Amino acid sequence: MRILSIGEAMVELGQSDQPGLWRLGIAGDTLNTAWYLRRLLGAVGRVDYLTRVGTGAFSQQMLDFLAAEGIGTAHIGRDPDREIGLYAISLKDGERSFAYWRDTSAARRLADDPAALDAALEGAAVAYFSGITVAILSPQGRANLLAALARARASGARIVFDPNLRPRLWEDAATMRQGISKAAAGADLVLPSFDDEAAHFGDADPQATVARYLALGAGQVVVKNGGGPIRFGGRDGCGTATDLEPETPVDSTAAGDSFNAGYLAAWLTGADCAAAIAAGHALSRKVIGYRGALVREAVATA
Repeated sequence: MRILSIGEAMVELGQSDQPGLWRLGIAGDTLNTAWYLRRLLGAVGRVDYLTRVGTGAFSQQMLDFLAAEGIGTAHIGRDPDREIGLYAISLKDGERSFAYWRDTSAARRLADDPAALDAALEGAAVAYFSGITVAILSPQGRANLLAALARARASGARIVFDPNLRPRLWEDAATMRQGISKAAAGADLVLPSFDDEAAHFGDADPQATVARYLALGAGQVVVKNGGGPIRFGGRDGCGTATDLEPETPVDSTAAGDSFNAGYLAAWLTGADCAAAIAAGHALSRKVIGYRGALVREAVATA
């Protein structure tokens, strides 16, 4: 089973336990999910990453890191004129805020070549992408990506989309809502976060989020809810998961990304929606107990 994760990976600067010092790593929303998926699936699934990087030392460091972690890099393009982006995480009471340097990142051109997209998607059982993936692209790049995903879906791939709303990456709010809606309409599974959906689409409750995405054409919707009850609905069943033990975060970075990985790993190996939610929540609880996006201890005990 081959899973293709599509998006932007960047240099991550995170606060260390020593005052005044920062940790350097590689992370990004779709990469985080790919990393956890690769560890959860083991020999059951192959995980590849699709992005675009530069030719400098940081880009090579990222490629070396992915290869060492068992994530396929064959479809990562190289850009001689651009480099990968960078972001820094600041924490206060376990909640994170970000500063980004990504306006000229090579990943913004990851969907410029439709033939390369088709080649990367060929044979994929699952294609996973996010609202950030779509947001960083040019209008033509967005059209190229969604068209390629539609072709892959017609050939049997299952399309999974996390809206991951980041208004600063979009031209304006209307374009963001339109772009997110188009992407979700072609997805078999949509994994939104209720706080984002309420803020930017005006949803009154998680059921409204489920209903809106199903009306667009999504096959199944699972609404993350900041540790609260998770509402789900669609062709794989409907209901609310309420028996989810809360956790006070040390660092909420990658909470949603790791939930997605836990959910997908369970779903792809035969679990029903409720069981997949429980798996995603269990992994996310562990991840937020540590600093950083990629937490080896959390997966070792998942």
